[in-house]
Amino acid sequence: MAPLLSVQGLTVELVTGERTFEAVSDLTFDVSRNEVLALVGESGSGKSMTALAIMRLLPEPVAEIIGGRILFGDVDLASASEARLMEIRGDRIGLIFQEPMTSLNPSIRVGPQVAEVLRLHKGLSVATARQRVEELFELVRIPDPKRRYDDYPHQMSGGMRQRVVIALALACDPDLLIADEPTTALDVTTQAQILETFRDLQASVGAATILITHDLAVVAETADRVAVMYAGRIVEEATTRQLFDSPRHPYTNGLLGSIPQIEDALDTATRQPLPEIPGMVPALWALPTGCAFAPRCPLARERCTRERPPLAGMEPGHRAACWYPVEVAR
Repeated sequence: MAPLLSVQGLTVELVTGERTFEAVSDLTFDVSRNEVLALVGESGSGKSMTALAIMRLLPEPVAEIIGGRILFGDVDLASASEARLMEIRGDRIGLIFQEPMTSLNPSIRVGPQVAEVLRLHKGLSVATARQRVEELFELVRIPDPKRRYDDYPHQMSGGMRQRVVIALALACDPDLLIADEPTTALDVTTQAQILETFRDLQASVGAATILITHDLAVVAETADRVAVMYAGRIVEEATTRQLFDSPRHPYTNGLLGSIPQIEDALDTATRQPLPEIPGMVPALWALPTGCAFAPRCPLARERCTRERPPLAGMEPGHRAACWYPVEVAR
């Protein structure tokens, strides 16, 4: 079966002052129907820029797609007209923004904000749109949806606002859902509730999902496959089980190694400092020659400083961009 979304060689260029550099470079991945693909990496690795590029919401002319294709069914989003994109955004592709307080209009009640999407894309009447919004609010577990329809964003908690944003993204039953850090800045209890809602909706709606996060616990709970990004590139892609059981890229191995373990915290006799990845992510306008991770990599050799490794197959369904991949399973 053909993938729902196929990103092929996507490259996004940024212009800031006198600098011109690639924020996303030669990105290639597919997302199938009913699949959750997680994009993982540190801040600045290009995850959110990838989401904005797919939706064609880049702040042009500062950011611009200069190469590659974004095939969504029979439409290349990278070259589609603005009129075609307006038909697709919010209808066939839903986007859950990172911060609900800035993605919701503070001067408009939350219910009418969601209803507007339904009236625009589905042509529903005011009364029918309101009924559908109340059903969506109930679906995402907003209590007393009839009353909450008329709330302003500031009258709701962070978790409730996040649920409104999810309802907004799901309003038109999209084929593809892009969730950009959907649990950022929420307390642990609310995070768990949102993730549970997210999993239930994924099962019921059946949309393909791109989950953007830096939280590997969220990945383990939610994703089917994972693409790890570093300095604007994918450095490893695998199923979630493959990635957690046998990471092949040293960067992925470092990320997994830095997750606190409850057993280590409880055993004071053998407690060790939490492992960390040394150094800093390089500036995108000053990337080193060869592998961008080489200056921080414990396995780096001379070849790593000269040649950039391709994203190559390690085993079925598992790719990594590394000349000397990790051999020991976790």
